[in-house]
Amino acid sequence: MKILVVDDETDVKTLFEQRFRREIKNGEMDFAFANSGEEALDYMKTHNHEAVLILSDINMPGMSGLQLLQHIKQKYEAPPPVVMMITAYGDDENYQQAMKLGADDFLTKPVDFTALKEKLKTITA
Repeated sequence: MKILVVDDETDVKTLFEQRFRREIKNGEMDFAFANSGEEALDYMKTHNHEAVLILSDINMPGMSGLQLLQHIKQKYEAPPPVVMMITAYGDDENYQQAMKLGADDFLTKPVDFTALKEKLKTITA
């Protein structure tokens, strides 16, 4: 399963590669990383629906995660990827907005990787 992680924090790539080392090694999961919403859209254009799941931060410079979510859910005819939003601010307003725009799930930072792995397993099942 190809997963695109969108976050402007540079240490996120290392963190995901460490936490999912076994799944990556076994070929169960393959991660790609984008540092902005714009970069994520570029990736999706050039990799034509390769990512089946997108994990996106909400608060990023430029295009926010919510704007990215809206773009993905409105522009992708052939099934849009599953989109999970991640935010350091677990406030109700962001949650409501994300759900209204079609988010499939909502996680708060720091990410609970054990719970995330369980969620990812249900998606790939």
